[in-house]
Amino acid sequence: MGCISPLGNDVQTSWAAAAAGQSGVGSITLFDAHDHETRFAAEVKGFDASERLGRKEARRMDRFTQFAVSATLEALADARLQITEANREQIGVYIGTGIGGIGTLLVEAEVYRTRGPRRVSPFLVPMMLPDSAGGQVAITFGMRGPNLGMMSACATGTNAIGEAAQVIRQGRADVMVTGGTEAAINAVALAGFNNMGAMSTRNDAPERASRPFDRERDGFVAGEGAGVLVLESETHARARAAPIYGEVLGYGITNDAYHNTAPLENGAGAVVCMRQALQQAGLPPQAIDYLNAHGTSTPLNDKSETAAIKTVFGESAYDLAISSTKSMMGHMLGAAGAVEAIFCLKALGDGLLPPTINYDNPDPECDLDYVPNYARPKAIQRVMSNSFGFGGHNACIILGSYSANGR
Repeated sequence: MGCISPLGNDVQTSWAAAAAGQSGVGSITLFDAHDHETRFAAEVKGFDASERLGRKEARRMDRFTQFAVSATLEALADARLQITEANREQIGVYIGTGIGGIGTLLVEAEVYRTRGPRRVSPFLVPMMLPDSAGGQVAITFGMRGPNLGMMSACATGTNAIGEAAQVIRQGRADVMVTGGTEAAINAVALAGFNNMGAMSTRNDAPERASRPFDRERDGFVAGEGAGVLVLESETHARARAAPIYGEVLGYGITNDAYHNTAPLENGAGAVVCMRQALQQAGLPPQAIDYLNAHGTSTPLNDKSETAAIKTVFGESAYDLAISSTKSMMGHMLGAAGAVEAIFCLKALGDGLLPPTINYDNPDPECDLDYVPNYARPKAIQRVMSNSFGFGGHNACIILGSYSANGR
């Protein structure tokens, strides 16, 4: 596993901060936000792409691709995976993004406006394209297997993992490098989110702005970063004595077919998605020990997701531990589901449920156990992670402890 997040620039640092209930939200430094309605975000801090990737290579990548390649470096080292001529055609890449190289596009649009067409960078298009992250990962590490740039808005990271697992199950690859990446904290993107009424405007207390399921929530907080996981078949992993953090047990994918930005109030699309994942895993709802919620801190999402959980889990919903790690990292958009999957695997391994911080005022319509404010020690075996995106996209994965499933 590899991670670049607002909480840290590797998996261990990010997870330790999440377990401690720390916030990665602060005033925006990536651009001058003085005239914006929202002047804070969950930025990646202290990230030096030139140091990690080399100055020349880093300059030819948008920030979202830099994050993806850096997280892949960590993931490959953690997996102890050597890529050779003998295995590279059986190693694929499914890495997605919600927005892609919007930072590069905005810079070069300004170059065009002020200096003319001849001064626009020849690297504009390859740096901007959403599939550049997965393509660059394949080029950097020599992976010749199946390769797709996944794109389903805020469901992207979870979809990438679920689809990559399917590739392995179908025998089309032995190993898939998968996840999501995002770098969309810029003036234009955040202005757009603000003007649609989606973002928190709690400028007086940024670190307390992301408050999923709380009655006083007023919108999401923009985040950035990347999460990358190395998936492989059990046979392949055991043959090379790989470290195994868990299994992908189930995957669901649906669409609300309702509205471009708003979820169905009763969460009906999410209900079908979660049930698909449970069906593929061959599990009843009661087998899930922890749920990492989409939990964006928007009035509509948190209410509809709670309703969906109640429909799927019935009365046992009140016994289910649920949390939103977006309370600490903000919403990393296309990267969110991948980093949240990493946190789910860390929770399985450490027996520790990350909290939903800033949960101060219970909402009568969100009345479940959201692991409020402090991490909770608990031995768990199976977890569910939800991701929902603009366009009505719903994605759900179920991850299990390797030892819990008869190994």
